Amino acid sequence: MEPAAAELRTAGATVELASFDADDATGHAGVLDEVLKGGDIDMALLAFGVLGDQETAERDPAEAVSLLQTNFVGAVSVMLQLAQRMRAQGHGVIVVLSSVAGERVRKSNFVYGASKAGLDGFAQGMGDSLAGSGVRVMVVRPGFVHSKMTAGLDPAPFSTTPEAVADAIVGGLRRDADTVWVPPVLRWVMAAVRHLPRPLFRRLEF
Repeated sequence: MEPAAAELRTAGATVELASFDADDATGHAGVLDEVLKGGDIDMALLAFGVLGDQETAERDPAEAVSLLQTNFVGAVSVMLQLAQRMRAQGHGVIVVLSSVAGERVRKSNFVYGASKAGLDGFAQGMGDSLAGSGVRVMVVRPGFVHSKMTAGLDPAPFSTTPEAVADAIVGGLRRDADTVWVPPVLRWVMAAVRHLPRPLFRRLEF
């Protein structure tokens, strides 16, 4: 992470690094204490997870459980602790990177999709529970993002870039959005996909 931190410092940002293990829920409180150092936090961005390999996860249940542990359980642990701290200070935004993969879980990546469906549902429910507290949750649903995670994969329709996702997050924060789709057209695409009859949905190869 140090090269990325150095680039941000060159651009004028103040950056500090902390060691974090999504799978070590017992250590999350200590990491947050180290990062916050007793001060307020205006916005936290949860942007961690693994794509995994569907075929491997189907053969090895332990691999599937590990993916769910990282993408869903680890995120739940962090979000709950952030919400507690932000509720105590009376303000804050938790930005959660979800995925359109969780909108309707596809057969081609149902383990990853299920992890994002769980994350998305949890984030929305927690956001509703925080209404009126001064704390809110913004769920970001990108489509296929050209990144290290997707390197070597065939791009899906309406694919996007990390820079476009970042711009969409900033725009969503400015308008106090609860949900952000990247690109925006995916909101309507996934609305149609969600309502496809299941026999037809099963025939889709994507």
